[in-house]
Amino acid sequence: MPDSDWTSDEMMTIAASRLLQDGAICFVGIGLPSAAANLARATHAPDVVLIYESGTIGAKPEVLPLSIGDGELAETADTVVSTPEIFRYWLQGGRVDVGFLGAAQLDRFGNINTTVIGDYGAPKVRLPGAGGAPEIAACAGEVMIILRQSPRTFVNKLAFVTSVGHAHGGSWRAESGLPGKGPTAVITDIGILRPHPETHELILTDLHPGHSVAEAEEATGWALKQAEQCAETSPPSAVELRALRDLNERTARAHSSS
Repeated sequence: MPDSDWTSDEMMTIAASRLLQDGAICFVGIGLPSAAANLARATHAPDVVLIYESGTIGAKPEVLPLSIGDGELAETADTVVSTPEIFRYWLQGGRVDVGFLGAAQLDRFGNINTTVIGDYGAPKVRLPGAGGAPEIAACAGEVMIILRQSPRTFVNKLAFVTSVGHAHGGSWRAESGLPGKGPTAVITDIGILRPHPETHELILTDLHPGHSVAEAEEATGWALKQAEQCAETSPPSAVELRALRDLNERTARAHSSS
């Protein structure tokens, strides 16, 4: 971990939040995606519209939700609709700009696993499952993925493909007729990876302060390629750090008393 005034997780969350544009309609997953999206709303993107799978549109939670069924989401939303409407009208209807997802495993083409580790019939670990992630990955205008980078999470071959990214690369998505662009950025605690414009293999394009290409390579289960010049992520600003820490402190207090 770099010697700094922030943690690697804080840098990752802040870097992810910066990629969300103000006014975007964002379908948000629970956990790190929710933290990044709500940080964006608290800083540079106050008019981002957050949609959660439970049917909440325009949610403005003061604390991070424990699940998609957290009452905080419905209480602060502009409106609440049925789950079928969220998927059929909003997502499949092309009305979601960004899908913000987490994962347990990811491969070089941005396919993700949230189902099992090991053999499907007798898994070593059974994960939370698909939820709405496969539909989000297929239909959102673009997909951003946030997860910590290690050989256990960045794998050469997924134990199970829960949600497809760019499949085997190349023009697979276009040929398959999927409406969304698929993964456009993977944000980790080391840097940011983006798909190559032709092969769609994820390549390292940005490094967070204090991290190196060698560290990123060591944390990846395939032969990681880099952009000709990796950019360095701007360090967190005082405003971003304060907003993130306030959000995390409010959340910790709320959940400890519940």
